[in-house]
Amino acid sequence: MKKIVFAFLPLVLIGFIFSDMSYNATMKNNDTTGAPNDGPYVLYKNDRVFIKGIFEENGAKIIKVDSVSIAEKAGLSLTVATDEPGKTFSVKLKSKLETEKCEYKKVSKQLVMSDIEGNFGAFRKLLQAGGVIDTNYNWAFGNGHLVLTGDFFDRGNQVTEVLWLIYSLEDKAKTAGGYVHFVLGNHEIMNLSGDLRYLDPKYSQNAGLLNEDYVTGLYGENSEIGRWLRTKNIVEKVGHILFAHGGISAEINSMDISLPELNEISRPYYSDSTYNYTDKKLYFIFGDEGPFWYRGYYKASAIASANQIDSTLEKYDVKHIATGHTIVSDTISVWHKDKVFNTDVHHAKGHSEALLAENGKYYRVNAAGEKFLLKK
Repeated sequence: MKKIVFAFLPLVLIGFIFSDMSYNATMKNNDTTGAPNDGPYVLYKNDRVFIKGIFEENGAKIIKVDSVSIAEKAGLSLTVATDEPGKTFSVKLKSKLETEKCEYKKVSKQLVMSDIEGNFGAFRKLLQAGGVIDTNYNWAFGNGHLVLTGDFFDRGNQVTEVLWLIYSLEDKAKTAGGYVHFVLGNHEIMNLSGDLRYLDPKYSQNAGLLNEDYVTGLYGENSEIGRWLRTKNIVEKVGHILFAHGGISAEINSMDISLPELNEISRPYYSDSTYNYTDKKLYFIFGDEGPFWYRGYYKASAIASANQIDSTLEKYDVKHIATGHTIVSDTISVWHKDKVFNTDVHHAKGHSEALLAENGKYYRVNAAGEKFLLKK
């Protein structure tokens, strides 16, 4: 059994030494510096910002906790681990979080991927191969848009690191004139609402060591990542493409609801586990026919009709639909007469690919940076 060492407040002066407000700690005689093995988790309690993380040293799990005042938040820099030994990246906390808009026009190029599921290595390699980031995790995509269509939680063991990378790239992209879109999938909603059936066991164990509930503590409304996730949409229109994790069913098509309204009425229920909705539309939105769970584009026994696809394209004024959620190939694939792109591939098995939309052409890009034309 691993030895576990706890460092709780008020032992904060022993548990942490800050250097220029960076998350870089030492504890007693253990020289545990740099990024945590899990974390950091940023939580808000009693007008203070708490930073928690779990480090490993000589087989021991060491819990690190520190806090700063809200006024000091702007100077705080977090150090986050990667899949590369000894390689980290820094994260500045955002000064404020704002609800994302859901329609973006005049987009010249996009790189699209989905279903990373905590696989930081696959995520990093695709971002670098697609020219989105450099080897130091800086934005290199200019005014391009990175679109992530859900399921970055669960299964893998670097979920926290994946989320912080997305978070950090958002501000870097905006500075360069680009943008990062994080459209939520069913696994984001599952984690926010307490359905943890696919969670790597280390996360529930570590939540206990941190003395926090995984759902309401680490990803609740008093956590930075939890608040950030609640600003995201479930369907977005970027350029000429509509993005939804699972897709748009005939039931959603039939609703008298605009894209902004679809996102607006859904957002308050991301963490809901009661399924008692005042608006009947929400039963469809959060059900099997909703944007998170729908598989009808690829389900042979009840595949979506051409009329259904065309109805969606017309309703949202787009040329294409892009989804994740359902693996149908080891590569990015095109369906329904080039109208639907499927971006869910076997990342964990080494079949990582992303969709590149550039200058009116569509390519699949692999982790080696090779491009293959899909559609002109």
